Amino acid sequence: MKNITDSFLSLGYWPSAGSFGFNTDILATNPINLSVVLGVLIFFGKGVCASCLLSDLLDNRKQRILKTIRNSEELREGAIEQLEKARDRLRKVEMEADRFRVNGYSEIEREKLNLINSIYTTLEQLENYKNETIHFEQQRAINQVRQRVFQQALQGALGTLNSCLNNELHLRTISANIGMFGAMKEIK
Repeated sequence: MKNITDSFLSLGYWPSAGSFGFNTDILATNPINLSVVLGVLIFFGKGVCASCLLSDLLDNRKQRILKTIRNSEELREGAIEQLEKARDRLRKVEMEADRFRVNGYSEIEREKLNLINSIYTTLEQLENYKNETIHFEQQRAINQVRQRVFQQALQGALGTLNSCLNNELHLRTISANIGMFGAMKEIK
């Protein structure tokens, strides 16, 4: 053993007696450091139990975790309620949209039928106006033809009368007409 001790002394691991230095041997210094730390804890922490302190820390941590879980559950329930409300609103809006869509389509169909009926009515009126115009124009044309025929017949009759009439026949016709006029006067 003497060889091991001498070798430690010669390497500088063990300081010589009466001098102060650092020991760099980890295996030799750990038990010493632990005993010093435990001694200080026991001396200054009288009445404080390390397991009690650890238990309190764990209880506080547990309470915070449980509180966080409760808060999360409350938030989850609130989110579920909001989700259900949003789904209800969505269903209502979809039903309203379907109703508007159906009403819109029926309104469009109604307007289309009204427009078609209006167009048919307008076409019938135009057809009636056209027929009235054609009838009016036909009557006007017939009247013009009648007037021309009458004028031509009158001119022909006057021409025939003028060529056949002489003074004596003319005077006799005038006398007969005057006689008829006088007879008409007496009848009245």
